[in-house]
Amino acid sequence: MSGGEFDGLVAIVTGGGSGIGAAIARELTARGARVAAFDLEPAGVPDGVLGIKADVTDDAGVRAAVQQVADTFGRIDVVVNNAGIGAQGTIEDNPDDQWHRVFDVNVMGAVRVSRAALAHLRESPAAAIVNVASVAATTGIPQRALYSTTKGAVQSLTQAMAADHLREGIRVNCVNPGTAATPWVQRLLDAAPDPAAERAALDARQPHGRLVSAEEVALAVVYLAGPSSGSTAGTALAVDGGMATLRLRPKDPAGAKD
Repeated sequence: MSGGEFDGLVAIVTGGGSGIGAAIARELTARGARVAAFDLEPAGVPDGVLGIKADVTDDAGVRAAVQQVADTFGRIDVVVNNAGIGAQGTIEDNPDDQWHRVFDVNVMGAVRVSRAALAHLRESPAAAIVNVASVAATTGIPQRALYSTTKGAVQSLTQAMAADHLREGIRVNCVNPGTAATPWVQRLLDAAPDPAAERAALDARQPHGRLVSAEEVALAVVYLAGPSSGSTAGTALAVDGGMATLRLRPKDPAGAKD
């Protein structure tokens, strides 16, 4: 059922075929937006969403996909740059070609899609770009040197884009999720020597004691994308259970409060 705020608005969500991207596309659709999801495997997009096969590392393909959305719906109001890939290891572990590949997807992908959509966004009365960064942008996490660097770049890019385009009527913000219950994280868990112990460690790493849900991230993205957040620009909204900022005392086994 439409919630009204997004009625008449058109949104693009990259990486919309699964995980956080699919949750974002689903939430925007529920609130009245017409949504196109870009994905390498668009068959998995939620019901009611236009799935478009697109590779964010291919500039010509991105421009064609954005134009397809404009031709189909007549406008573009919201862009959510969610597509991304992960990487594990210290700076010793990832070769140069992997650094280039992850930057190409996580950072340049957001650049390409936003750049292709700018002309359409400038015509919108409610234009917004929301980039999906990570708690890794602001918190040192072991074995995530490459991934963290790209997500730090996404947060810096967000602030620069906000400064460049706010007076054109385009708000730019980002969301920094904590470790989320997504297919990628599940694959990491499945590959661990003791998946149950690794899951318990990931849950415990976040002060609220569990993984973040894709739906929680989607709700934050939708808030930043909507007209009701019209005075919010250049902001990084953490959805991480307090991981970036809180330092709780260990739980007392005797049951004492923190």
